[in-house]
Amino acid sequence: VRGLCGTYNWNQQDEFTTPAGDVETGVTAFTNKYRASGDCPVLSPFPLKPCDAFAGQREVAEAACTVLHGPAFQ
Repeated sequence: VRGLCGTYNWNQQDEFTTPAGDVETGVTAFTNKYRASGDCPVLSPFPLKPCDAFAGQREVAEAACTVLHGPAFQ
């Protein structure tokens, strides 16, 4: 996870180092290099519309947000 979590060398130019060792300049290209499997969608440079991309997951997302907004995280 060298690039994913930073390189801890105080050089911000290499923070987006990919598993292949190259450095990406954009967030979208960088995150696509870390896709865990072919089942994960390739991100586009345009903002993701999660309700369109993950239809049927709204209830799961709302339940997770309720926990994050709950007393345990205040």
